[in-house]
Amino acid sequence: MATTVVRKPASFRLRVDLLERLKLKAAKENRTLNNYVESVLLSIVYDEPNEVTKAAIMETKSGKNPNKVYDSVDELLNDLD
Repeated sequence: MATTVVRKPASFRLRVDLLERLKLKAAKENRTLNNYVESVLLSIVYDEPNEVTKAAIMETKSGKNPNKVYDSVDELLNDLD
């Protein structure tokens, strides 16, 4: 089943050096500037980690075992449980 994505024209004023950099990156990927910029924006707007990743981020930020050195794999696996 095909779905149609409605697009609306928009105009932005960008720094010249930024625009040139975007054009180069788009050309390297053999894509149009519009397609490249749209995909970059989509990845920024819709890139949200899943629940497992969010939990890992929170655990890292909490400082749990920040500098612990393990003497064995078993010890590491016990801490992971």
